[in-house]
Amino acid sequence: MSPPVFAGWLFPKITSSPLATALLLLFLVVPCSSEAQSSGKFALVGVLYPGGQPLGPVEAFRDGLRERGYVEGRNLKLEWRFAEGHDERLPRLARELVNLKVDAIFAINTQAAQAAKGTSQTIPIVVARVADPVRTGLVASLARPGGNVTGLTSITDELAGKRVQLLREALPKAQRVAVVWNSGNPGLAITLQETEAASLQFGLKVQALPVRSANDLPKVFEAITKGHADVVVVLDDVLITSHKQQIMGWATKSHLPVVSIYREFAEAGALLAYGPSIRDMYRRAAYFVDKILKGTKPGELPVEQPTQFELVINLKAVKTLGLTIPQSLVARADEIVQ
Repeated sequence: MSPPVFAGWLFPKITSSPLATALLLLFLVVPCSSEAQSSGKFALVGVLYPGGQPLGPVEAFRDGLRERGYVEGRNLKLEWRFAEGHDERLPRLARELVNLKVDAIFAINTQAAQAAKGTSQTIPIVVARVADPVRTGLVASLARPGGNVTGLTSITDELAGKRVQLLREALPKAQRVAVVWNSGNPGLAITLQETEAASLQFGLKVQALPVRSANDLPKVFEAITKGHADVVVVLDDVLITSHKQQIMGWATKSHLPVVSIYREFAEAGALLAYGPSIRDMYRRAAYFVDKILKGTKPGELPVEQPTQFELVINLKAVKTLGLTIPQSLVARADEIVQ
């Protein structure tokens, strides 16, 4: 209704007095303000994270949302659920988010994504840091995900082979490779297969060592020592990365070079890392959340693969290990850690 009709209906006899006019204006202003607030869209987004605090690179997700106009406390609320390295908690945490009726769930890594999808077939789910969403059953295809899941995959078919190639270039005398991986992550099982195949092509013997929790690390360290590994390849997911200081502390004492996927390990002391940027991945996830909040169905948003990879070399580790690596390899590095 227009304001005159609305006012006349409520105040048929007192609209001519100054007091009535003031009361009328006050009455009109308050509802309008309230209506403006209620009409503004307030997004409720759940974040299902296998790790814990501090967030580290996950802060980039917040940055990506902020760049798209979402401000916590104004038009956005983030509901965080942390598994603290215990993957068995993920289904329960996913149910908590579903019960809150969130508008979307941002699920970080394959286990979290599977837990979210297993809990709801309707709430949109944006994934990141998943190795292969097709082979792990999250989406029908990258181009046409279908269902309620979309997002970013952190892997391409040639990535494992390229990493082994760089390892061979940096360590031409290496013969035995110990591969540490989270056996609870079905995506890493695929990466392990690709790493084993690539290692065989380069004449390297692989010792695969599964980890399910931090309690397994001492046994893994002992097995690496007994296996006389020349280099350790870390297939780091959230669980492995959350214990990178413990892994790197042992590797440094054992005088063993470490090769990884993400730069975070190279910054922590690994010899080199080659893979996509986690921070860029998390920031890009905000794009998918934004599209979904604006009405796009997740099944219509193609899953994105990384197109740029970063090679990070830690020269401090090179010196500590007494290694000499080709200058041609150093020259190709996107970043050098001194």
